[in-house]
Amino acid sequence: MKKHVIIIGGGIVGCMTAMELVNRGCRVTIVERNQIASQTSGESSWAGGGIVFPLLPWLYPETVNALTLNSANFYRDLSQRLLLETGFDANFEQSGFLLLPKFDLETAVAWCANHQVPLESVQASAFGVESPSGEDALWLPSVCQVRPPYMMQAMRHWLENNSNVSLLEHTELIPLKQIDKLSEWQTVSGEKLSADQFVVTSGAWSFELLKETSAKLNIKPMRGQILLYQPQKNLEQIVYREGFYMIPRRDGYLLAGSTLEDVGFDTAVTAEVRAEISAKAEAIMPALRSSPIIKHWSGLRPGTPENLPTIGAHPSIENLFLNTGHFRYGLTMAPASAQLLVSLMFGETPAIDSKPYACL
Repeated sequence: MKKHVIIIGGGIVGCMTAMELVNRGCRVTIVERNQIASQTSGESSWAGGGIVFPLLPWLYPETVNALTLNSANFYRDLSQRLLLETGFDANFEQSGFLLLPKFDLETAVAWCANHQVPLESVQASAFGVESPSGEDALWLPSVCQVRPPYMMQAMRHWLENNSNVSLLEHTELIPLKQIDKLSEWQTVSGEKLSADQFVVTSGAWSFELLKETSAKLNIKPMRGQILLYQPQKNLEQIVYREGFYMIPRRDGYLLAGSTLEDVGFDTAVTAEVRAEISAKAEAIMPALRSSPIIKHWSGLRPGTPENLPTIGAHPSIENLFLNTGHFRYGLTMAPASAQLLVSLMFGETPAIDSKPYACL
């Protein structure tokens, strides 16, 4: 009989973990409190920008970068596979990444050289944008992006069409009590869900489910707001300046964001942030002053210290595993995180050292 795994959370990390388990021959049920690939859930998997690259990798410890380095190649292959098998195009693009001042040039150059990431010094004006100073910009041509809503829709379709996967949506679980072994988890409606193993991939909502059993789990929601434009002439590359990014889409749209706000589970958008983001966007791309804002939305990231996720077995409850807390890089870390966790679930030695991500 196939091992049955219940995954709690149907975002990018949950879906990626499900695909990895299915490829290992498991039967998987994904339990989602809203709807998988929903545009109204407030989850970061749908709301994020989709840059398949950390911002900026030389500012993070290698424990973060170890989970992100091969993600671009993974998404290139996965996008092709999903297009072939489902007909859904995730809009994978090698857009390149233009980094505007200010930044630590010496550290950036050294990191890119050590990790074989192509890098060159350029003038921002050659890319059709304004730079706040006369300093050179940096051009990273290998940086890629996917469109998160399209990737989620493609993955959902693949999962729906797989006989070893069940999707249990609009289903909320009660917070877990301290027990020795988990064989079933109760929903708020009283139904008991049984499986051989359980994996929490609930992002910003993970702590609420586990706060009585994992007091040291340091995850909290962090709101990010984004604006959407449709300029007459779009950018051709991702542009980043001091925590702010602009991402061109294949269909002519342009994303601008994003904020980091510690406001709990509040997904409201604000006029103050709208004005702040639009001012930053117009400073880089003055033509946006005559372009209306098409849409303004927010998502909740699972905030963690140093962007370090929790990946591994629960410290005291048998059969329970965690793959959560990826903060800004759920999309970028999801492939390596899923492979790492599934290796641990199968009792294997993973390719990446698992100790830095262990549950406390």
